[in-house]
Amino acid sequence: MKTEICDKLDTYPLTAAQHFRTIRNLIFAVAKENALGEVEESLKWNKPSYRTKGGSTVRIDWKNKEPEHIKVYFHCQSVLVETFREIYPDEFIYEGKRAIVIALTGNMNTAALAHCLTLALKYHSIKTLPLLGA
Repeated sequence: MKTEICDKLDTYPLTAAQHFRTIRNLIFAVAKENALGEVEESLKWNKPSYRTKGGSTVRIDWKNKEPEHIKVYFHCQSVLVETFREIYPDEFIYEGKRAIVIALTGNMNTAALAHCLTLALKYHSIKTLPLLGA
């Protein structure tokens, strides 16, 4: 993990940091399982960001003003979140067309989230397919 990401993670409370690590690990796992190549990890707009060649950027963040959630952000001009909402209407809370909101209490639906992350990391090759080929 890059130093800038570690520094950001140090500002998170323990539960948010644990959820962050779970989501980050899912990103790297789905990229490997789907042979999507190297995952570019960086800090963009002060949020840990992840991208594969041919994919759309995925950002993760926790904020003090909403301490009970961590959010996974997607490009708001894509159809990603709309598609996730169609496929998984009850599994997640959504923030407009830009994010999946994950509560820090309870169980995270990692299988559904992994599927959403896979679609994002493959986005440019599947964006013309109905429901992104899901």
